[in-house]
Amino acid sequence: MIKKIILSVIILVLGTGVVFFVFKSEPKLNANFENEKAFFKNHPFRLGLDLSGGSHLIYKADVSAVPTGEVSDSMEALRDVIERRVNLFGVSEPVVQIQEASIISGGEEKLIVDLPGITDVEKATAMIGQTPLLEFKIEASNTAPQEVKVDEDGNVNLSVPDQFVSTELTGRYLSKATLEFDQTTREPRVSLQFDETGTKLFAEITKANVGKLVAIYLDGAAISTPVVREEILNGQAVISGSFNPTEAKQLVGRLNSGALPVPITLVSKQSIGASLGENAVASGVKSAIIGFLLVALFLILWYRLPGLVAVISLCIFIVIILALFKLIPVTLTAAGIAGFIISMGIAVDANVLIFERIKEELRSGRTINDAVSAGFSRAWFSIRDSNTSNIITAVILFWFGTSLIKGFALTLGMGVLVSLFSAIMMTKIFLGTLSFIREGKVSRFLFSSGLSK
Repeated sequence: MIKKIILSVIILVLGTGVVFFVFKSEPKLNANFENEKAFFKNHPFRLGLDLSGGSHLIYKADVSAVPTGEVSDSMEALRDVIERRVNLFGVSEPVVQIQEASIISGGEEKLIVDLPGITDVEKATAMIGQTPLLEFKIEASNTAPQEVKVDEDGNVNLSVPDQFVSTELTGRYLSKATLEFDQTTREPRVSLQFDETGTKLFAEITKANVGKLVAIYLDGAAISTPVVREEILNGQAVISGSFNPTEAKQLVGRLNSGALPVPITLVSKQSIGASLGENAVASGVKSAIIGFLLVALFLILWYRLPGLVAVISLCIFIVIILALFKLIPVTLTAAGIAGFIISMGIAVDANVLIFERIKEELRSGRTINDAVSAGFSRAWFSIRDSNTSNIITAVILFWFGTSLIKGFALTLGMGVLVSLFSAIMMTKIFLGTLSFIREGKVSRFLFSSGLSK
């Protein structure tokens, strides 16, 4: 018994330390609690776009040069590149989604980018829009004659066709870029290494264009037009231009972070304020507090002493789950807060099953200690099955759901797992420390429930 009491004290001390870690912050918490949203302002939990505000960007992808069967792969590659690009700037949980060509998207392939916490739209577009588009072009086989056009004012305009035509070789097949310096002139240059597919394409291009120009285009502008001397089989190319070492180093970083497989154009940009999010935070915190107080009141009035123990376990559950949210860290959205609140109910549900089993054992004539032990053993199978089904549901939602659904599924799944620990371990340990209570009417009343005496 003494060991159980010591263990309970240790758990309470550790719980106090975790509470201090979760709720410590530089600003002081508003003592009057005038606005529930001050909770998340004073405590640096990671908030999603719907709660913290941010930037919402829509890009149109030009897939006209991509074969029909490869459009999907190109868009997925584009999404991965943009995610890598944004992650370099430390944006928390960026959401990059593909909107396939449909009536809704106007028959165009689009990319939707949400950047939580970045309310400066110009900064957001700079993060993405500066990613270079690398292309290799060859000389046109035959040059069409100039087209003569006369505008409304009678001015004559000559339309000169492009000297170069596009090839399949683009930055999509780039493996890595390296900064080098010419051994003779000491001028900076960028060395490119293609992957297996890119190496084959580059070998075919150089073999078919020996003695001709092969232009290297970056963001639609020709930056190098070397003459092919021989077939290149190792998949290496060199970009040399009129840039200084700083510009060359920046270009290498941008290429390695992800050269765009297809060109994109920004068609919509929007800065999303957190006004709606502030209301959601305030409502979420308020509902969580009210829900906790009502549940705690019900447990104490209906289940008496075990109910008080369940409230303590529920407090430990809340502290642990908030600590995990902060440590991992978990990006909290309005849906995520809802999942957390639901998991509180699931944590209480396990205690209700245990206490009902204990009540049945007491009615059968068992002692309090025997009834507590048997109640936990008999309730475990029901708790295990119900929580397993909840975990399976959370996994399915997280696997197949969108970003909003994933936030709900993640907090719900974490809450279910932690509730198993708090309901089985914490409640059992605390009830075990009460084994010193002697049998009698008072003890029977404290361990009974409902209207029974």
